Amino acid sequence: MKKKYVLITGGSRGIGAGIAERLNRDGYQPLILDLVEPASELNAKFYKTDLSDANATIDLLNKLSEEFTITRLVNNVGIVRPEYLENTSTDDFDQVMRLNTQTAMICVQSVIPAMRKSHFGRIVSITSRSVLGKEMRTAYAASKGALAAMSRTWALELAGDGITVNTVAPGPIETELFRTSNPPESPKTKAIVSNIPVRRMGSPADVAQAVSYFMDENTGFVTGQTLYVCGGLTIGTRPE
Repeated sequence: MKKKYVLITGGSRGIGAGIAERLNRDGYQPLILDLVEPASELNAKFYKTDLSDANATIDLLNKLSEEFTITRLVNNVGIVRPEYLENTSTDDFDQVMRLNTQTAMICVQSVIPAMRKSHFGRIVSITSRSVLGKEMRTAYAASKGALAAMSRTWALELAGDGITVNTVAPGPIETELFRTSNPPESPKTKAIVSNIPVRRMGSPADVAQAVSYFMDENTGFVTGQTLYVCGGLTIGTRPE
């Protein structure tokens, strides 16, 4: 039986690891690109790389494209660099845009030939609820908003090739990245959690469920869409 490969950037920890675990259960073979090794036992092929290094990333992707027929891609890697506007440096802004946005473009460019040849492809990019507005997220929201806009453009350009492009926008998800940017004892963090309409934090498995839907072979009539996995925060806060 021919293996169905899925390339996942930043798939070693947090949301990325949850996505890798779920897609492996769905019958796909994850190819994980990350700077750190997976924290848990994942049935995946791991490739250590600094995804902020465009040339190194392109070299690795070229090698993977020669070895595997990759028809599924999850652009998950990302950094936040939280800071108020007046303290946001151009260096931080450039780093966030390079890793969160440029890397996704490079990865999509790499897998397009195999997808077009197969007349089938599934591309999912992980954006964020913060694109709707959140304090201390100038660089991060800009990068994720750009990724969402690029994804809609790609959806139009690739639709005729049987390739769908969608985004999943998580809200508060219980991960190491979230805890780093939102200390548990911080009043702001407590306010976030108390305002979630479904009355709990999200989990990587919640995000993975949405990604699984977009990855399915039968989800070919859905493209250019954003699915918010936010516990209802995009429509309001928890009622008293």
